[in-house]
Amino acid sequence: MEPWDLVVVGAGPAGLSAAHTAARAGVRTLVLEKAEHPRYKTCGGGLIGSSLTEVAGRIDVPVHDRVDRVTFTHDGRRAFTRRHDGPLVAMVRREEFDDRLRAAAQAAGAQLRQRVAVRAVEQDPEGVRLRLADGSGIDARVVIGADGSSGVTARHVGVRYAQVDLGLEVELPVPPAVQEQWRGRLLLDWGPVPGSYAWVFPKGDRLTVGVIATRGEGERTRAYLRDFVAGLGLSGIDPAHDSGHLTRCRADDSPLRHGRVLVVGDAAGLLEPWTREGISYALRSGRLAGAAVAAGALDGYVRDVQAQLVPSMRAGRQLLDGFTRRPGVFHTMLATPPGWRMFARFCVGRTSFERALAHCPVRAALALLR
Repeated sequence: MEPWDLVVVGAGPAGLSAAHTAARAGVRTLVLEKAEHPRYKTCGGGLIGSSLTEVAGRIDVPVHDRVDRVTFTHDGRRAFTRRHDGPLVAMVRREEFDDRLRAAAQAAGAQLRQRVAVRAVEQDPEGVRLRLADGSGIDARVVIGADGSSGVTARHVGVRYAQVDLGLEVELPVPPAVQEQWRGRLLLDWGPVPGSYAWVFPKGDRLTVGVIATRGEGERTRAYLRDFVAGLGLSGIDPAHDSGHLTRCRADDSPLRHGRVLVVGDAAGLLEPWTREGISYALRSGRLAGAAVAAGALDGYVRDVQAQLVPSMRAGRQLLDGFTRRPGVFHTMLATPPGWRMFARFCVGRTSFERALAHCPVRAALALLR
């Protein structure tokens, strides 16, 4: 058979954004997904402004709550709540959100094959061959890897990671009284494990409750989640989902391309190091990769990521460093009007961390944290 112009491995936000962009430009595109939509994904499911901008006009976002209030605590204490004059974060369930992205990519002309696992990637100057679990192969002129940080495409490209964290999460079905208590409000707790934090995200009749910390602190991270849930008075609820995953953030010099294979989203280690927010990076990197394939300029993808995404990641790493050293001081700074404004502006997409760090007061605050 004639090779596909583009094969995308993985049908999450990154892969489906790449497929949507390329297919709309007339690129003959196939998406391979090892699971089947709709499928559960361990993820907080909070969409910040940059994510909403990326999908505007493409899908009707299946929002279960729009948050305008944030409660901050430091290891369960020193609570304060701030309110914004409009929505800060849109709450989605990933099985619904990803399925909308799938439908949009197919409507744009991409073809999809589900329950297909890729086992190996081989390439030469003329193209790429994907070896599937059933022993068959698929040929492509270009491949975009969006199969996660532990996937075959990341290994093929040689992605290297500077930061690996363990995230644990439970989805709790809650009664109407608890739903009302959390409606329009999320909670962020700066945790006892260095660099850790926990969250409560409201989604209608469910609360997504989770923690994240550096890998290697597994028992302390599990204890943090247990204690956090208990402190919220939610221990007696049987979770609809109880899951965990590793998030991996790329090293600064990690490759984004090897020959005719590009990696995007988690497969490229693209996420914000402090919050570990990855959906906006998945959507943006997927769009950039799809556009580069459509333009026939694969090097353009690497340049675009370096120019548009990497600066925010470097800034996030500085924030994580200060936060890890002095979480109590960080908590106090967020309570100030400038600290809250920076946080809110980031959430709604009016600023990025690298632009925030360009301001002298923010740089001075980070110096104090160090």
